[in-house]
Amino acid sequence: MGAAESELDYKNHFELLIAVILSAQSTDKTVNSVTNKLFSTSPTPESILLMGQKNLQKLIRPVGLSPTKSKNIIATCKILLDKHDGKIPENRDALEYLPGVGRKTANVVLNEGFGHATIAVDTHVFRVSNRTGLAIGKTVLDTEKELLRITPKKWAADAHRYLILHGRYVCKAKVFDCQKCVINKECEFPDKNI
Repeated sequence: MGAAESELDYKNHFELLIAVILSAQSTDKTVNSVTNKLFSTSPTPESILLMGQKNLQKLIRPVGLSPTKSKNIIATCKILLDKHDGKIPENRDALEYLPGVGRKTANVVLNEGFGHATIAVDTHVFRVSNRTGLAIGKTVLDTEKELLRITPKKWAADAHRYLILHGRYVCKAKVFDCQKCVINKECEFPDKNI
């Protein structure tokens, strides 16, 4: 099994945080297109603040929800400068205090940026975990806790990336491909299309 890597393009913790904030309700491909333009001129909290919310909103429009996302990014940049010397905190509570950052985004930043053994439960991970019987939960938090409990330590740092990619490309919402599934024999989904 090859290494599972994030499909978001970023060079540092700040770019990762902004890319993940932008990724809500959008595709990584669209986010990468937007962040390529954004970070080429504004790669720091200071430079994004200088850009201003109006210009930021216009630039990030393709990712959707640009009024809210631009407002959150501007507020996040101010907090990063005022409280963290422009650095991204390596702490869940401090990350979740930032506008536009919830548990999933914090988990992605902690895992991808800092190497913490967290599992970000997005729609793909939630679906795969529940559909296959791997980690059944009524909420994303229930699923996250169960995944953390059952995941062997050696896989903990990479588990969420494998699950996300599996959900995007194999165990998709509607047109899932059980023929290509590496956990087909362990899967508990009753209507496998094999």
